[in-house]
Amino acid sequence: MKRIFWVSVLCSAFIAIMPVAAQDTGMGGAYYYVNVPIERVYPYRKGYVIDYQTGATGTSSARTYIPLEWFRDGPRKESGEPPKGEIILLGPGNFWPYLTVYYRNGEFSHVRLYVRKERGHPSWGTVLRGVNLDENFEDVSDLKLVFSNEPQ
Repeated sequence: MKRIFWVSVLCSAFIAIMPVAAQDTGMGGAYYYVNVPIERVYPYRKGYVIDYQTGATGTSSARTYIPLEWFRDGPRKESGEPPKGEIILLGPGNFWPYLTVYYRNGEFSHVRLYVRKERGHPSWGTVLRGVNLDENFEDVSDLKLVFSNEPQ
């Protein structure tokens, strides 16, 4: 019984220290990604307001703003890369929305926003009429996420 326990601990430790998802794509650098659980998505005329979990226990959150232009642009003209943003609609089931942020050579590359298809799902919110968030979407060139150092 102790042997099974120690083998499982050793395997878990090995998996934990492996790189998250570094891979050489042949496109000039290593990509890695971070999956972040979303608490709520607020569609806005200039983009999406995203409340996301910042800690391992899910007790703290932060907010980020993703402009619509990131999702509309075709391949980026200068490099031929895909757009900065992609929306994937999740169908029925137990999947809770999340975003995946991709980095290449340590710098922001693009984001995938996995959201529920049904707008009546509790993960969708509404920006109140008269609230002006336009300034939060101006000159956004990358996605900087904040995470807390709460105890695990």
